[in-house]
Amino acid sequence: MPHHTSKAHDPELTHRLSRRNMLGVAAGTTAAALLGAAATPAFAAEAPQASRDKGHGGQPVLPPGRLGVQLYSLRDKVAALGFAKVFAELALYGYDEVEYAGYTQGSAGPLTLPELRRLTRDHGLRGIGSHVGYYDNNPNAYTFAQNLNKVLDDAQTLGLQHIGTASGPWRYGTTVDGWKRCAEEFNTYGEAARERGMKFYQHNHAEEFSFATDKPGTRLYDVLLAETDPHLVHLEMDIYWAYVGQFRFSKRADGTPAPFDPLRYVLKQPHRYPLFHVKDGEHDAAARDGYRMTDVGDGDIDYKRFISAVNRTHHGRRDHHWQVEHDNPTDAFAFARKSSAHLHSLRERRD
Repeated sequence: MPHHTSKAHDPELTHRLSRRNMLGVAAGTTAAALLGAAATPAFAAEAPQASRDKGHGGQPVLPPGRLGVQLYSLRDKVAALGFAKVFAELALYGYDEVEYAGYTQGSAGPLTLPELRRLTRDHGLRGIGSHVGYYDNNPNAYTFAQNLNKVLDDAQTLGLQHIGTASGPWRYGTTVDGWKRCAEEFNTYGEAARERGMKFYQHNHAEEFSFATDKPGTRLYDVLLAETDPHLVHLEMDIYWAYVGQFRFSKRADGTPAPFDPLRYVLKQPHRYPLFHVKDGEHDAAARDGYRMTDVGDGDIDYKRFISAVNRTHHGRRDHHWQVEHDNPTDAFAFARKSSAHLHSLRERRD
């Protein structure tokens, strides 16, 4: 396992932690009035109990400084309260990074991208990536296909290391050739992003693991991997949707078995997966997807196993970022708090 520097000895992280401690004092006295008492228990108050319940010695599974949250999970809070109040809460819960899902804050009022970047930094957080649409039939749409330079300009203004899409490569249909055409476009976006010092990435859902309609023995995700340049196109594995894909697409159209393990995709090419979505679910064989989405830690996906295995790769801990997400949490702040506490509590077994 590669050596890594702890937060205690990393000057940048020490500065961010110091700022986070100051934010905690301020937020602790004001958040109850702004957000309601149920939203304000700090991460620090929950983590010790989680550690007592789940910690069994060994070093933390979660790499230091690499826990983020996909802001889509908190879209209602962002729209109602604004980024600043949301970021203050996330800092309390022990987050290091955020992945944007749009740059507006609804009724909280307009703000510029430089203001958003400053708000993120001032709350001890990093903007690590952003989701933007792939294409749209509207020629003026804000997508990679229609406005590539604008998308990259905005990402550069925010200081992002990664810029990507949660859209699947469906633009030209479900055939192998259709996905090859999309792969060519993704290579173009990847080259343009690299010229700006960023990495382009694609985020999967379950259907990427389905089979081509013209070649039913060929998994479409394999086409995407094979036809994109690994130096230009990166992947953000949504681990939950990958396991749903494992459940839904374990057989070909003719009924022959076609099992796969999402983790094995990562371990074969760990450098292609700089980002992950950490999303959890309870097994439910009666459900179409085989799972019911839950807060992280309340489901059956073994994140101790998954993250530990990635950590053991050559690129582990140093090059991977873990973004928690829930598509429709009952309480977005409670979800973020609980998910952080759970992941921070996980410990690798001592040999």
